[in-house]
Amino acid sequence: MKKLVILGGGYGGLTIAHSLLEKDTPDDISITLVDRMPYQGLKTEYYALAAGTVSDIAVRVSFPSDPRIALKYGEVTEVSLEQKEVNFENGETLAYDWLIIALGCVDKYHNIPGAEAYSNSIQTLSDTRITYQRINDVAPYGQVSIIGGGLSGVEIAAELRESRPDLNIRTLDRGPSVLSAFPAKAQKYVREWFQEHDIEMITQAGITHLEKGVIYNRGDEVLSDVVVWTAGIQPSPIVQKLNVEKDPQGRVILDAYHQIPTNPGVFVVGDCASLPFSPSAQAAEGQGKQVAEVLKAIWKGETPKLGLIKLKGVLGSLGKKCGFGLMGKSTVMTGKVPRAIKSGVLWMSKNHFG
Repeated sequence: MKKLVILGGGYGGLTIAHSLLEKDTPDDISITLVDRMPYQGLKTEYYALAAGTVSDIAVRVSFPSDPRIALKYGEVTEVSLEQKEVNFENGETLAYDWLIIALGCVDKYHNIPGAEAYSNSIQTLSDTRITYQRINDVAPYGQVSIIGGGLSGVEIAAELRESRPDLNIRTLDRGPSVLSAFPAKAQKYVREWFQEHDIEMITQAGITHLEKGVIYNRGDEVLSDVVVWTAGIQPSPIVQKLNVEKDPQGRVILDAYHQIPTNPGVFVVGDCASLPFSPSAQAAEGQGKQVAEVLKAIWKGETPKLGLIKLKGVLGSLGKKCGFGLMGKSTVMTGKVPRAIKSGVLWMSKNHFG
């Protein structure tokens, strides 16, 4: 019996599992899905959990219940490419013949002193629960500051405004505007929404360090009851420890079949993979579908045939009624329509469609 091990039940890992289970798998292949939690957490919706507008059960997706796949729960500490095994915190090991590394990302603090100690994360479900509790405990008229004005920072600021109209909310970003990576039309729409809803925007920020209750921005003391960090990501520490070729962001460089060139049969998916576009759930799912096709071809003794991964665009929320979207490279949508589309995409994701 040969063993396929999938590390991580997120967007990429779960897409691979479902794609492989859509058709009969070879009788001599065992599939094991490994995760620290007994369900997928919909990471793109953690901003709403942190803001208190949804419960944690609303951002959970069940893993497959199928006799062809085994579920193993535990904390992975290391992947040994030489021994072809996965090591766990409790001392257990798990051997593999093929391995999918889909372990996602962690916050990147850019070597800013105090950033990790004095800010709050929305990278894991557990961290997001803690962030929600700390925000929830802020007294009326208190201050919540969000460092990072990209998609995640914008969404949590807007959702929090809807959840807690009594709070003072601000974003701090090193760029000239919130959503500085988006087209000007999307930036303008979000800025105007923030102004209308009394969300302060500090741009061209230069965060030097954090202390308890204080953000130091170019020498100015910016006081805050709670700080939420959305200012960058990096691959899982497990991937950081791998002695393989990586790009400047620390993501693993892969061959045309999403494998580590020096270790055929080891695939890297999602935030840990060096892809020609920014990390996203959509990219992880697209890559996951291709990895499943590669595995099916290998098991049949065929040569995989892959096309390009095509992304449909980006959708963002401004509370439950408004949103924005970027279709292709330049087509911007704003208002109720992109928010409705995002709700539909979320429903499809939770029900394993698309």
